Amino acid sequence: MQIKHSKYKNTGILFELLVRQITTDTLDGKDSPAKDILKKYFVKSELGREYKLYETLLKKTSLTEGKANIVVDTLIESSKTLNRGAIKRQKYNLISEIQKHYNLNEFFNHKLPNYKIFAAFYTLTEVANIQQPGNPEQTINNKVTILEHLTAAKIKEDKVRDDVMNEFENADKDVRLLAYRLVLENFNTKYDTLHPKQKLILKEYITSIDNTPRLREFYTSKVNEIKNELNVLNKRTKNKATQIKINEIINIIDTPSKNARITDNDLVDLLQYYDLINELETING
Repeated sequence: MQIKHSKYKNTGILFELLVRQITTDTLDGKDSPAKDILKKYFVKSELGREYKLYETLLKKTSLTEGKANIVVDTLIESSKTLNRGAIKRQKYNLISEIQKHYNLNEFFNHKLPNYKIFAAFYTLTEVANIQQPGNPEQTINNKVTILEHLTAAKIKEDKVRDDVMNEFENADKDVRLLAYRLVLENFNTKYDTLHPKQKLILKEYITSIDNTPRLREFYTSKVNEIKNELNVLNKRTKNKATQIKINEIINIIDTPSKNARITDNDLVDLLQYYDLINELETING
């Protein structure tokens, strides 16, 4: 029996998309319904317990093949102890609630870095929890995908996943900072307070993270904009030493090549350049 993967039913994907939606809503300066949805369905619930299996899978990396097999077998066996009926009802209600606040096509129209691993784990657990035998070829392919992840891949988000669940058990903490850490973990947390142009950079990074050409085009436009603004400010600056420093900065800001890949560090540079512009504007009045 071939198991068809469904992102609408995949607990790991649902969790990731809700966190991304919280980030987007927060950067737009509005309250995020996704925050309450995540708390309602993933904190101290059967769905939350199932997500813990996905979370554990992501956190286990660089294992030997023997240990990796043990992890897979243990997680699949753990999935059998969950209340499948409760999970099915909670997923149905979760999707219904998401639909009340968001366009489902837009909500699910995002590529996730862990999609392939989540899809493989979903199909393996589905096979384990049905009475009929699964498709051997499908099971082998999915297990290979997960074993390759467990034995080699490095997952950047693993450090903050515990924080995500703890965060939503305490509604008083700063959800925006949490979301930044999850999606943009290499960004300096000093950007807790952002001015509009920095918010635009973060928002574009999140929405274009899977679209390299678009992100490169955006980055190039911002680099040119920053250079122009610095040139204007330099002419208004009376301090000669400051003028020299501004010229040095302008000279080291390079536009990316045609095939360049924009990294987190590049985006951090943009944030810092706009911090400098903001400071110069304040000094020059």
